[in-house]
Amino acid sequence: MKLDEINNKLTKLAFERTIPFCYGCYIDCPEGRCKECGTDDLMRHLPGVGVEYGTDWVIESIVSVEVEPIDTEEIFEQMIDESYGEEIQIGFIKSNVSCAIKALDPIAWDIAKTEYIDGLIQDEQIVEIDGENYWIHDLEGLS
Repeated sequence: MKLDEINNKLTKLAFERTIPFCYGCYIDCPEGRCKECGTDDLMRHLPGVGVEYGTDWVIESIVSVEVEPIDTEEIFEQMIDESYGEEIQIGFIKSNVSCAIKALDPIAWDIAKTEYIDGLIQDEQIVEIDGENYWIHDLEGLS
């Protein structure tokens, strides 16, 4: 599923899970128009969370509750270990490759990790929502 399709699906889900809400009269308006004042300029009410205009906040709330964010450190370590082997020996010390790189050059580690994550985002394997990264396939499973 493409990123646009995911965004459309999440927006549709946000509308399905929320109720139109008139902030002026402070009532739910499931018909899409306030019964008391007649306005159709309505907020979205997500029961148990709050009310606000738009759907971005609803999407962020749904995703943060229902989908586990990616541990970017862990997936980068796994990629390094799979690519370069799981163990390295430096003198008489045996160590995990990723641990050795992190200890020897933490700045290079952070740069490489950021580039790896950026590559996954560009390849549309992961997406960032509200400062957290999520696998696209996890978002596809939301309903």
